[in-house]
Amino acid sequence: MKTLFEQYRPKTFDEVVGQDKAIQKIQTIGKRGLTGRAFWISGQSGTGKTTLARIIASLVAEDIYIDEIDAGQATSGKLAELENTLYTLAWGRGGKCVIINEAHGLSKRAIRQLLVMLERLPSHVCFIFTTTIEGQELLFDGSEDTAPLLSRCVRIDLARRDLAKPFAKRCREIATKEGLNGQEMKDYVRLAQTYRNNMRAMLQAVESGAMLKK
Repeated sequence: MKTLFEQYRPKTFDEVVGQDKAIQKIQTIGKRGLTGRAFWISGQSGTGKTTLARIIASLVAEDIYIDEIDAGQATSGKLAELENTLYTLAWGRGGKCVIINEAHGLSKRAIRQLLVMLERLPSHVCFIFTTTIEGQELLFDGSEDTAPLLSRCVRIDLARRDLAKPFAKRCREIATKEGLNGQEMKDYVRLAQTYRNNMRAMLQAVESGAMLKK
């Protein structure tokens, strides 16, 4: 059985809460096309990085043409294998997408290899990197190659403030639908603040019965 977080993970931009500016930027870019470019999505844990990456991917490629890996899996061999699959055309939506999560874990060798790959990115391919704010800072402090990598990407910085109320509202809606709600909105705002607006952690608390009536 899926966790509540995965069960209710947004599938469209309309379902995403608290990230209006980021979505507006993506949609504006999308008018000129989402493929033939790379995105760098950074934000706090549980605020929508991977969700937005998957929504972008779903707009350009069928599931079979979406590869999602963590940075630790981005070995030279794996990246070469991925690159070899990018040049053939795809059916359906016509695009292909590679998502690399936890991008702050990329090795220097992987970064150099990615720089070359992005220089010759086919027009039907989209790359998406996701990382936490803290991880991004560590990555850029530790390698001179990261600035050129970021310069090749469209940067999407997720909101960090004013998320408690929209996250609390969405969390309470889910809890009510699942028969796990027994608290008022103010209690969900407090939950959001406790977990630093991490929706994954908030819904894990809901699943454990933390918001049932006491």
